[in-house]
Amino acid sequence: MSNVNDERPMRDVPIDWEALEDAFENNAPEVHSYLHLSTGEVLRVVDGIADPEMHTRIASDAVYLRIEPVSSREQYRWMERYIPMVDEPELRGRLTQAIDGKGAFRRFKDVLMSHGPERERWFAFRSERLRVFMEAWLSAHALTPVPRPAAAAPPEEPPQDSEPISQDQLSGRRGRSADALRRQVREVIESLGIRDLDKVLAFAEFVKARRAARSFGHRRDGRPEGDAPLDSSPGEAPPDSPDDDEPEPSSSVPNTLAR
Repeated sequence: MSNVNDERPMRDVPIDWEALEDAFENNAPEVHSYLHLSTGEVLRVVDGIADPEMHTRIASDAVYLRIEPVSSREQYRWMERYIPMVDEPELRGRLTQAIDGKGAFRRFKDVLMSHGPERERWFAFRSERLRVFMEAWLSAHALTPVPRPAAAAPPEEPPQDSEPISQDQLSGRRGRSADALRRQVREVIESLGIRDLDKVLAFAEFVKARRAARSFGHRRDGRPEGDAPLDSSPGEAPPDSPDDDEPEPSSSVPNTLAR
């Protein structure tokens, strides 16, 4: 993690925890995430999709801070640490076998798909680990997370080249309402066969469980229960990267350029 000047004054930032969590867990090399230090918004830029000039502008603008995601090695350790916590011996054995070799992250997720309660506990466990890393990163950059306002106030006339860039600007999308998206989903579902519908339902349940687990793993004020710092000592690299074999099922889907 980058070092910063210890004498730098702390700066309040209205953090979007869910978007920041998504950025911290996605370490695909073609994905670059940035935190806007005034609004707390998280921008995700994907090589080959976003305008290169726009990306250059973001990277060189001091109001944007590059987000350093958690390494795949550390995320692999989380699976190793979680497996001994599973009570059911058979499931514990299947998870141990799943993380052996290439495709470990996807196989681990697939095993948990049919074990709802255990899957939710895993998401809560991973969210807690991510929050520890996020809070340490914010502290290292002299940033103090504060609650986000119910309705964002207009910026105080920032310079033209420092105005926040929206995710829609990067992706070329126009704003879409929740009702419009639901209609589009219904239209797609009506065209699918029963086997495809089973897959869609399984993925929707996966998204729902992960969102519920995030809420379960955090305090009411939006911060996690106390947790000891993670061991960041070097170790064996995992078989592959989380983003090589695991889709991002969270609510960040509308906020990513990878779609």
